[in-house]
Amino acid sequence: MRNPLQEQLLKAGLVKKNQVAKVVRDQAAQRKGTKPATPSAEQVEAQRLALEKAERDRALAAERNAQLRLSEGHAQIRQIIDVHKVKREGDLSYRFTDGERIKDVLVNQALRAQLASGALVIVRHGEGYELLPRAAADKVYERDAAAIVLDHGRGDAGEQVEDEYYRQFPVPDDLIW
Repeated sequence: MRNPLQEQLLKAGLVKKNQVAKVVRDQAAQRKGTKPATPSAEQVEAQRLALEKAERDRALAAERNAQLRLSEGHAQIRQIIDVHKVKREGDLSYRFTDGERIKDVLVNQALRAQLASGALVIVRHGEGYELLPRAAADKVYERDAAAIVLDHGRGDAGEQVEDEYYRQFPVPDDLIW
């Protein structure tokens, strides 16, 4: 039997019939003294283990997704390089540093000028290096900045400070190392 307040709430449409029935059952159970049985220690342990397993599964899935995104980014970089690479030709050796080592690529005078001006960029491609135009290099930079080995178009703040210091020492135009 429902009380008048429950009837009014039902008529007003603020609660549903099944909600009222559940409250009535809960109140009857409290009057009779029957409470839902407390879970045993084994059930609590099983529930805790299930939660831990779900958390581990979420962490593994997040790590797997991160690895997938990383490999997808590398595949996109390879594709960009394959599509946009500039054909290297010439007999002039253009030297640059890759980490602690000095590397070189053979270019002609026009490619050397474009590299020096920042119109072309040197990127790491497999075991070798490729030349990319600025637009393609920006796409590679968005995906992985570590793939770009030499970029005279992007200046870092530390390099600008060094450049200002070294401006007092003029360098001959014909210097090639």
